[in-house]
Amino acid sequence: MNIANKVTLVRLALIPVFLVSFYILGRDMNIAAAIFILASLTDAIDGHLARSRNLITNFGKFVDPLVDKVLTMSAFLVLIEDKTIGAWPVIIIVSRELIITGFRTLAADSGKTIAASIWGKAKTISQMVSLVMLLVDIKVLNTLGIYVFYLAVILTIVSGFDYLYKNKEVLDLDNI
Repeated sequence: MNIANKVTLVRLALIPVFLVSFYILGRDMNIAAAIFILASLTDAIDGHLARSRNLITNFGKFVDPLVDKVLTMSAFLVLIEDKTIGAWPVIIIVSRELIITGFRTLAADSGKTIAASIWGKAKTISQMVSLVMLLVDIKVLNTLGIYVFYLAVILTIVSGFDYLYKNKEVLDLDNI
């Protein structure tokens, strides 16, 4: 197993640590937020390592985005339970993630790779920024974080439609 994949597994291992710290401490001392930030940073690290050292593997292609989704969805779910955010916007986010993951799988089955678009990157960044702002124990950031969260929901919808529209041939609607 290469170093990039090991970093991905570290991120996976940090998810239960994040969850336990949030449930035990909540936002007190910002420990859960710090663990979430650390876990999020490992995504940039493993991606950089994989690309710069030519360590891209099928394992990494599959597990890295899956772990990213588990991390962000875990944070969204604890924030729902904490009554910081509502469930309906998270349902939109989760639905988009499942649809686009299935769409990418279908494209891959046809030999097509769908790269991340600028909208997809903006969606990811806005989700991560909103989560950090909502997880920290700083009132002004929590308030601003709600606005960034709803921006993330909008970007989630826009990026989902963008992926589907730009790659509509993958669906092959003529053969339904």
